[in-house]
Amino acid sequence: MKKVILSAVLLAAFSSTDVLAQQQVKFGPKAGVNFANISGLDNSEMKTGFHVGAVAEIKFNEKFSIQPEVVYSTQGAKFTYNNAEVKLNNDYINVPIMAKYYIVDGFSVEAGPQVGFLAKAEQEGSYGGFTGTVDAKDRYKSVDFGLNFGLAYDLPMGFFVNARYNLGLSKVGEDYTIGNLTYEAANNKNSVIQLGVGYKFD
Repeated sequence: MKKVILSAVLLAAFSSTDVLAQQQVKFGPKAGVNFANISGLDNSEMKTGFHVGAVAEIKFNEKFSIQPEVVYSTQGAKFTYNNAEVKLNNDYINVPIMAKYYIVDGFSVEAGPQVGFLAKAEQEGSYGGFTGTVDAKDRYKSVDFGLNFGLAYDLPMGFFVNARYNLGLSKVGEDYTIGNLTYEAANNKNSVIQLGVGYKFD
C-alpha cells in the first residue's frame, strides 16, 4: 500500500508540467484548524492544532480536477498519565494529492493519498518521572502515509472552505532497541480532522 501511494504522488508530480500546459490551473494559500489524535493510544484525546500551506487545482472539465497541496500541519494527541496531561506535539509537512468531483456548481467531494514528512516531535508534560518538554523525534518514523476524504465548497470570488479527514495508514512509531532486544512499535496511526479556508487565484 505504501508503494502504491508513493508511486501515485510521484506520478502526479512528474506529469504536472504537461498537465499545467493543457488544463485550467488555479493556485492559492489555505489554512485552518486541526483536531488530531493517534489511534490505538490508551486514554488519548483530540489535540487542537493548525495547518497552513498552498494548493494548486488542475481542472480537467467542469466536474473533475486534481489538487496537489503542500501543507504544514501540527498533529499528535494528548493523554492522561498518573493524573497528569501529556501532549504529543508532532508536526508534519504533508503532500496530499486530491481527486475532486464537483457534484453541483461549487460543491465537491474529494479523496486522495497523502505522504507526510515529520518536521518536529516533542513530548510535553509529566511522564516517566520527568516534567517539561523533550525532543521525541527519534521515537517516530520520518515518513507517514495516509488517505484523505473530504468536502469542499468554492465561492464565486475565489474563496473556498473545506472539511477533511486524514486516515493514517502507517505506524507513527519507530521500532526501538533496549540492550540486545528490538521491540516493535505499537500499531498507532495518525487520525486528523481538518477544517480550512483558502483562496485560489485564476
